[in-house]
Order: sequence, then C-alpha cells, then structure tokens
Amino acid sequence: MTEETTGWGGALWAAADLATPMAIRVAATLRLADHIPSGTRTADVLAAATGTDPDALRRVLDHLVTAGVLTAADGGYGLTPLGEQLRDDHPGGVRAWLDLDGSVGRADLCFTQMLHTVRTGEPAFPLMFGRGFWDDLAADPVREASFDALMGGRLTDADAVAAAYPWGGLGHVIDVGGGDGSLLLALLRAHPDLRGTVVDLPGPAARARQAIAAAGLTDRADARAGSFFDPLPTGAGGYVLSGVLHDWDDADAARILRRCAEAAGPTGRVLVVDSLDDPGAGTAYTEGDLRMLCYFNGRERGVADLADLAATAGLAVGPVAPARTHSVLELHPAP
Repeated sequence: MTEETTGWGGALWAAADLATPMAIRVAATLRLADHIPSGTRTADVLAAATGTDPDALRRVLDHLVTAGVLTAADGGYGLTPLGEQLRDDHPGGVRAWLDLDGSVGRADLCFTQMLHTVRTGEPAFPLMFGRGFWDDLAADPVREASFDALMGGRLTDADAVAAAYPWGGLGHVIDVGGGDGSLLLALLRAHPDLRGTVVDLPGPAARARQAIAAAGLTDRADARAGSFFDPLPTGAGGYVLSGVLHDWDDADAARILRRCAEAAGPTGRVLVVDSLDDPGAGTAYTEGDLRMLCYFNGRERGVADLADLAATAGLAVGPVAPARTHSVLELHPAP
C-alpha cells in the first residue's frame, strides 16, 4: 500500500489529487518515456532534450518516482512497468491521449471548470479556452490532425466492425462525420463490392481524400466537405455514424439522425457504431459521459437511450451486432 492511501486523506486524497495526473501528462507531452530508454536519463540531459527548465523538470521527475511511474538510481531515472505505458510505441496507445499539446489532452484541462458546468449546465470548454471545442480544433491544424488520429486509432475494432454487419449488401455507404476515413477504408477492404463516401468538414474531408488515394481506393470511394446538420447526399444504402452522436446534446443528435433518415429514404439504413454501453457499465461509461458533458454538453447513450432518440427522428431500432468492444446498431424507418 502506498503512502498516498495510508497517509493524510488516504484513498480519497489520492483519488482527488491533481498534481500526480498533471505530472504524468507533462511526462507524456514531453515524451520522457521515449527519451529515457535511449540513454537520456539525468534531469539535466532530459531538460536539454525537451527544452525545459532543469530544476522544474527534476522536481516533476522526483514526484513521478514517488508515484511509481519512474525509478531513480545512480543519478538517473528509469521506467517502471507503469511508466512503460507512456512510451509512444506502447500497444496501449495511451500517451497520445494524455499529450497536453494534443486535442484530447488539451481538452481535458477543462475539467478544472466542471463546477461551472454543474452550476449552469453549460460546457466547461468554452469557459476554459474562450471558444467552443470544434472552433478551437479547427483553429489549429496540428490539433485537428491529432483529433483525427486519435479517433481513427480509437476504433481498434474496425476489422470486427467490418465483419459484424453485412455492409456489402448496402452497395454504397456514407460515413457521416467520418474524419480521416479510417473506418470507411476498413469497410471497403473487407467488402470488395462496397463503395463509400466520407462527409465531414473541409479539413477532415481533405485528409480522408488523401487517405483514400494512398490506399488506392479512389475508384470506390471519395470524400466531400459538408456538415451533418445540412442535407446529406441521398440514395446510399447506409449512413454510418461512428462516435458522432455522443458529441451532441439530444436536440442536436436528433437533428443529425433526421438528416441521415431524410437522405436514407424508405429503404436505406442508419448505422450507429459505438461502444453503446449502458449507464451501469462502470467508470469507463461515467468518465466518458463527464468528458462529453464538459467538452460540449454531449452525452454517452446506451441502446435504450438511442432508441428514444431515434424515435424523434422517425427511426426504429433494428438488430444490434456486437463487434468486440463496439457494436453496430441498425436504425430503419419506423413503421
């Protein structure tokens, strides 16, 4: 048992502490876990490599030792198994999510304004940064690319999603808010007769176009700049919403579903791809729900929640296909 759980404040203080999480995020941002294994082990040399103040960095490193992230010996620092997870090449891929210069690491700083959200019902992000999440993202191409990469990497189950549903029978799918096209490319590779289109804002659409070309799939796919609050291209067999609806409150999420339903018509399908956990799923669900709340007043939704939301858009829930940690929820016109 660590000092943090046995000393003053015990487990409660350890859970509420802000110093340790921020020190870990600083380490992630500076890529300390990539520098240390290469032989850059002392505070002075690490400071020179990362462009930081030696004394300030040393004090962060010393705290990370007490927190079990680093080891200290012979005047240098090493990685514990916990610290190894901060390596950029670690299979867990956590470092990029903690990077304070990245889209999500930066956005998480708005949690310090959660009290404002609880008191007012307004998202914390605009209070923290002076503009909404999406405007802030669009203002910085590096953060925007970071967001695309994180969202694409988040769908590690893309192959399972591609196998979980008969996508090929749809003929043509529109990946609505499809970012850089990561999911669409997985679907196209698994279903040779399928065609697809990404519809997203100009920045992501341009990156999707590049990814499609790099994959050699321009004969079967394209990308168009557009908003899912505006009319979507009509006539496709399926309209995919992957990790989109939880970014929005009920009113806006229903608007997105209505746009998809309008474009799909009486024979098309709307496919929601997400984790689709229910509120009882534990801290992973509730943490994500608070993140959506503070970022942009969105919310996580289980299948029952989505069924209620879909009904307001004239859609009914069809089959739900499990795809490892994700699910594919089919929505069709209500009878």
